[in-house]
Amino acid sequence: MSLQQLMTDYGPLAVFLGAGFEGETAAFLGGVFAHRHLMAYWQVALAAAAGSFAADQIFFLAGRYASRLRFVQRFARQKAMTRVTGLLETYPNGFILAFRFIYGIRIISPVAIGLSKVTARRFFLLNLIAAAIWGTLITAIGYLIGDAVEEIFGRLRLHMHLMIALGVILAVVVAAGLAVRWRMSRAGDENAAGR
Repeated sequence: MSLQQLMTDYGPLAVFLGAGFEGETAAFLGGVFAHRHLMAYWQVALAAAAGSFAADQIFFLAGRYASRLRFVQRFARQKAMTRVTGLLETYPNGFILAFRFIYGIRIISPVAIGLSKVTARRFFLLNLIAAAIWGTLITAIGYLIGDAVEEIFGRLRLHMHLMIALGVILAVVVAAGLAVRWRMSRAGDENAAGR
């Protein structure tokens, strides 16, 4: 099976999952791959928007209906929750449309919105609009600067081994980041319990 066929068959799924779990990097790389004609741009943008939308809906529902779960309570105790809650109360619609563009509060925000009085219908509609804008914008950036990315890599042709290496590197970086975040939150829970 050729690289083009693999990217056509599984690329949008990878962008969907990556946009949901990691965010901008997956959407951006999807745009770069679309620039290389390994996937259709509309598929990449749609997959990025759908992945982001789905992840935010899950976190919203966790805040709304599973507020007793430890991970939701851990989010509620974070310092950023005060900032997020303040922004949400002051600019509810604007905040829901913009939180995914604000570094450091992307995951905690839908949980906070779920804990708030914002209706599920309102969040669904605003989240849908914001995800569509975000998915289109981030993948468009990757698409538009695809030549620059290729130049950075020395005009290498993206062969299967390079794609696999980039995928493995990305997976290791994401896994390491998640492991560090988990350890830090666990250490914070232990410190809070020890007080």
